[in-house]
Formats: sequence, structure tokens, C-alpha cells
Amino acid sequence: MIGLSMKHLRYFDALARLGHFGRAAEACAISQPALSVQIRELEDLIGAPLVERGGRKIRLTGLGEEFAGRVRSILRSVDELQDLARAAHGPLAGRLRIGVIPTVAPYLLPDIIKTLTQRYPGLEPRPREAITKKLIEDLLEARLDAAIVALPVSEPALEEVPLFDEEFVLVRPLEDAGKPVPSSDKLHEMKLLLLEEGHCFRDQALSFCNVAALPTRELMEGSSLSTLVQMVGAGIGVTLVPQMAVFTETLSARVCMSRLAKPRPSRTIGMVWRKTNPLSSQFTRIAEIVREVGLQKQGQMQDLLRS
Repeated sequence: MIGLSMKHLRYFDALARLGHFGRAAEACAISQPALSVQIRELEDLIGAPLVERGGRKIRLTGLGEEFAGRVRSILRSVDELQDLARAAHGPLAGRLRIGVIPTVAPYLLPDIIKTLTQRYPGLEPRPREAITKKLIEDLLEARLDAAIVALPVSEPALEEVPLFDEEFVLVRPLEDAGKPVPSSDKLHEMKLLLLEEGHCFRDQALSFCNVAALPTRELMEGSSLSTLVQMVGAGIGVTLVPQMAVFTETLSARVCMSRLAKPRPSRTIGMVWRKTNPLSSQFTRIAEIVREVGLQKQGQMQDLLRS
């Protein structure tokens, strides 16, 4: 098809995924009118409409739906070809699109990026923070190269590499500092503050506290660990946070931290990527760096909890 370019395909893929000209234009780093012109140009090349315009959200035509699936397949193949070429050049360099879950990103990502760029000067990390479900979707669609998540993800197309385990720490109001640490059976009787639905850490906390069947309306929710800890400091309830978040989130809050009785709740942090990615051997080395940073942070937090 004369005149059809990769630019047309990437712009259309963004529009098909996001369903909105403004958001698609932002994702492609161009203006909305420019994106609209490119989509019109693509439709002229195809000879048929791909998008139903009108209203705040666009819809794909029947041809547009089928076209979108083919476009995603083409873009995945092109990205894999680029990765294959990068793998042949030796040391990892160029773009690295790495996803990180919100309960890891603020605490490990700065040190991970710093260490990666020191050891691989030609590397261009492009981190993205999102919940696990979104990261897995983006990995499978080749919009990410790798992701740091809590394992397991149980996706057959992805390689899972465990990196380190970390405990959950109980955060209570400062006034509770002298009180006995409650058992897991007692936690579900307290006002438990949790992250919103969609966060894997929420599900892990619910499972440990044996309150998986408790109606959502009886739980108190926050959008981030920082919000939860500040709510605890205000005397609203108690919460669990991953060990790596303890120092950052409790520094300015009137709270106390306690390790729970054994068997202590914990999670496994790991790195995942597509099994078909030609850069798998390089990702294994990156995973080692993430493990190194994570274990270093873990040692710092254990010292803090003992002090």
C-alpha cells in the first residue's frame, strides 16, 4: 500500500487503544489536530473509514477493529526485530521501557535507574508506573520491555524471575507504641486501611488478615501508601506497608512500626518479560541489578526496624 508508514500504524494503534483523540495525541507526543490529519490520511490510503467520529469517545468501525488487531501484530513484530538487532550489538543500549508497580516504584526505582545508567552508559531507561494488570497487558502487547512486579503473575507468555522477598510491616498510631502487636486473627477486627482495588498489595494484605470476604464498604481505602500512613497517623486505623516503604512513608507521620509474629506476611518481588524477546539474556543481567538494589534497601530497612 503506497504511502503507508509506521507512523500511521503507531498513531492508529494509540487511538484504537485509548479511544480518544486527545489522549492518543498526548501518548504520541503530537498535537490533536496533527493526529487527526494522520488518521484521515490513513483512511484515505485504506479507502474506507476506520473510526466513527462524534461524541467524546471514538469508536472503531468493523474494518477498524480488524485493522487494529493486524496493526498491533505488525508493531510487535517490528519491535522484536529492533530488539534482535540490539541484542546483536553486545552491551545493552538504547531504549528500555520498564514498568514498575506503585508499591515498588517510589522506593526502588530511583536507585535502579541510577545503577543501570552507571553500568550501561548507552541505556535510556523509560520507566512507567502502573498496577500489575496494566503492566502485563502492555508487556503482552510489546508496549513494555520488562516489568518489576509482585510474583506470581502466572502468564504463560512471560518469563518470571524472582528477585527477593520482603515482609509487610504493621503501622499503628504513635499512641499504640507500647501495646502488644496484634496477631493476624486480630487484625481483621481492627479498622484496616487498604489500597484501592486493582493493587496486588491490597489482595495480599486481605489474604493475610483473613478478611477476603469482608464487603468493600466495611474497609477504609486510600490511593497510595502515603495516604494510608497519614490516615493512620490521624488515628483512623492501622495498615500494612511493604518493608521497603517504611522509611519514606513514616518519616513525617505520627506512627509506630512493628514486625508481626511468625509466619510474617511477605511478598516476592520479581521481574518479568516476554519469553520471545531477543534481549532475554540482557534482561537477566538487569534483573540481577534490581535484586542487588532491592537487597541493599532491605538491609537498610531491617536496621531501621531494629533501632
